[in-house]
Amino acid sequence: MGSIGVAAWIARGAFLALLGIGLSSGSLGRRAASVFIVLGLAVWLGLPAIPNGAAFVTSGLAILDIALVLAVFKRDIRFL
Repeated sequence: MGSIGVAAWIARGAFLALLGIGLSSGSLGRRAASVFIVLGLAVWLGLPAIPNGAAFVTSGLAILDIALVLAVFKRDIRFL
């Protein structure tokens, strides 16, 4: 497994961890969590169905991770 594989595992783990943190802390409501879950499933399951779309799964999850960080922590984590 190369660096792209490691990045994919980090993106998936961060996505699931941020969803869990957001739901358990109450900073992410049920509607927002369901939107992120639907978008995450669309990236995980939908992009590989498109020709050459599998190459964008990690990037799509990384974008969702950024949005989740901003939604859960209400700011960029560099300033914590």
